[in-house]
Amino acid sequence: MRVWGITDTGLVRKENQDAYRVDNIADYTVAVVCDGMGGTNGGRIASSIGVKVFGDEMEKVLHKGMSADQIQQAMLYSASLVNDAIRREADGNPEIRRMGTTLVAAVGWDDLAVVCNIGDSRAYRISPEGICQITKDHSLVEDMVEHGDLTPDEARRHPNRNLITRALGPDAVAQTDGFKVPWKKGDFLLLCSDGLVNTVTDQEILFEMIHNDQLDSCLDRLMTVSKGRGAPDNVTAVLLMNI
Repeated sequence: MRVWGITDTGLVRKENQDAYRVDNIADYTVAVVCDGMGGTNGGRIASSIGVKVFGDEMEKVLHKGMSADQIQQAMLYSASLVNDAIRREADGNPEIRRMGTTLVAAVGWDDLAVVCNIGDSRAYRISPEGICQITKDHSLVEDMVEHGDLTPDEARRHPNRNLITRALGPDAVAQTDGFKVPWKKGDFLLLCSDGLVNTVTDQEILFEMIHNDQLDSCLDRLMTVSKGRGAPDNVTAVLLMNI
């Protein structure tokens, strides 16, 4: 497995409230991206809790020989622990009481990966055959797209595109989705916050992964494109390659 990661405050925000973490545990590569929310300090705290608690719990429970179903359950349980930890931290502190975070994570090994998400941070599988969004955004505009009220392109530019319907922290119970994803040698998994996909198209991501042979600078180039378009939000991405 090869792994790259990048995060940046962007050109408008004063604070980076994104966070990411990558671990090698047993036979697995574990990656997680969180995009915090909740005003000054709150988002940064929530995303930091997210990557720490999720990663620490996966270190405890992952072991060789687990089935995909067992790994998925471990990931969903770890996300629930993130939810509980954020709520405990926010309890009794009015300044961060409404904080929360999105989360997208992947555990990759051999020819399979397991992905989970809550909120609008995304996971993509990328191969020479194309780019496929694995996760579904839990957001107002995604609901509008599903109901036929917006096209996907309109959703990218909609003024309410940052309004999410699920996150870790605000609700007592975390509703996190899980996915099993076949991937073969040479395929990629991309985990990213919405700051990337709101400024860079899927086809541009695909081109950089598949048609540019300088993989070590791939995320840097995507960041340059995002900043060239104003980068109004924090931008974070983790790229995994199955080798």
